[in-house]
Amino acid sequence: MLINRRELLKTTALGTTTLAFTPSFNYLLAAPASAVPARDSGVPHRFVFIRKSNGNLPFQFALPSFSAEEAKMDKEKQAFEVSLDKHELPEWLRGLDAHKQNMTVLHGISMSVSGGGHYSYSGCMGAYKAGRDILSNIKWATVDFELAKLFPSPFGHVEMSLAVPHGREFRTGIVSGYSAPAANQRNYCYADPMTAYNELFKSVLDQGMVASDNTLLDYLREEESHRLQGLDGEERVKIDNQVRALEAIRERNEKVTALGETIKKHLPKLDPIHDNGGRDATLPSKMAAYTDVIVAALVSGLTNVVTYTIDDLGTDISTLPENEEKTSIHAIGHGQGGRSDEMRSVMQTHHMRQVETLVNKLKAVPEGNGTMFDNTTIIYMPETGAGHHSPDTEAPMVIMSGKNSKLDLAGRYIRLPFHGTEGHKTLSNWYTTLLNAYGNPIKHYGDLDLTMQRNRLDQLGAIKRFLA
Repeated sequence: MLINRRELLKTTALGTTTLAFTPSFNYLLAAPASAVPARDSGVPHRFVFIRKSNGNLPFQFALPSFSAEEAKMDKEKQAFEVSLDKHELPEWLRGLDAHKQNMTVLHGISMSVSGGGHYSYSGCMGAYKAGRDILSNIKWATVDFELAKLFPSPFGHVEMSLAVPHGREFRTGIVSGYSAPAANQRNYCYADPMTAYNELFKSVLDQGMVASDNTLLDYLREEESHRLQGLDGEERVKIDNQVRALEAIRERNEKVTALGETIKKHLPKLDPIHDNGGRDATLPSKMAAYTDVIVAALVSGLTNVVTYTIDDLGTDISTLPENEEKTSIHAIGHGQGGRSDEMRSVMQTHHMRQVETLVNKLKAVPEGNGTMFDNTTIIYMPETGAGHHSPDTEAPMVIMSGKNSKLDLAGRYIRLPFHGTEGHKTLSNWYTTLLNAYGNPIKHYGDLDLTMQRNRLDQLGAIKRFLA
């Protein structure tokens, strides 16, 4: 569903559209999060979640230089860990060789709580089974939104996507996202780099538009305030929430305008090929443009949490130079064409080039006694588990974390106990760990795993060995 933001504002306020003016609408215009920041020295921690489709095949994460014993333990999914500095990385990861001290190759986190299959929708970020993309399946705010509350910023949480739903060849503008600000609410995201660029940086690109937006917001706020007169009960609460939402967006605009000089300093340059949604842009160029926008948004202080769907089963990969067969992600998942494993590595190599760019650029920006990357965590994760149709019993991840991370896991290849065994950790445990480490003392985030319950195994809480 493509959305013209100004027309949506008008029709929503005047009651001529069926889209409810709920807190999720705030995130369509990126209203700021409101919470007490969990900071030690005034420096926020930043998170970039990169979610990919088609699963991550565990054998592609194995280190080529494993000893015979380590290789056997890895193949049998036994728990162990080794230091990355003593090992060679898989070929698709070698672009990050210079950053091994910041890297974690993490095995053993299961995604059964969110489920496998073609898609997990909001599930892989919320640790629950979302099934089809239905609002009633969204149980609570996804972990990225919870982290954004701990480190407030003008835009709060920002979501970007190269996903293309089945039945479509192309997507642009502001569209439905996968993250969720609250139960029964869907986030909205930027479907192409130029839309993200224009929306995030318009305070310096077009100050007239910001002023016009503010005038419109003031008008709508006044109109909605008038509607409060004579109302009581649920209707009054509803309209009052709408007024507060408009005030929050207005406040966001003021904060962004105040960052104008910083934004100008770090404003990325996007190739004109990305105009009009970038219909003629190659996939590598789209990924690179998104990466530049993400870096600029983080460095400018517009957001501290980004969720980026780097591909889904409908994303067109025909423009990858290595894709001589012009195959699709879905066909690769089914092993068609004879080069499926090779093409998986090709796609992952392109993904890691973006991670490498993120790390290098953030390491080049001074912050405190170090760099911005010191206060950043990047999580590259599959949407559904260990393969195209799962299994969801494991979900290999690559994590890049700076030296000020509150997690003790950098520089290692870590394999945790396998699903359904003593000591196993679920996606829920992983997200509880992130939240606990950065200021949310929640006892357990996410659903419980049925196999762990049946086996009467402890599965509550954070992964204590990871808490620094």
